[in-house]
Amino acid sequence: MLVERGLRVMNVGVVSDAYAIAADYLHRTGTITDSFATNEQLLAIIVQLFERGEFNRIRLANKAIAKFEALESAGPMSV
Repeated sequence: MLVERGLRVMNVGVVSDAYAIAADYLHRTGTITDSFATNEQLLAIIVQLFERGEFNRIRLANKAIAKFEALESAGPMSV
């Protein structure tokens, strides 16, 4: 499914799958405590990576996990 976002077109399926993979991993490791609410920071990271040209859902999830964990370990000042 494609959704128009401004002048860009986004494949919602790829972003959704990547978010589900990353959120599941981060929830299982205890990094994200609430698995029912969407983590806006994680979603923003995934959308940003997608807009930069990463379309593979597994690579997208892995890169988002790495970036999210780096931001989390750096503390609240880095956000």
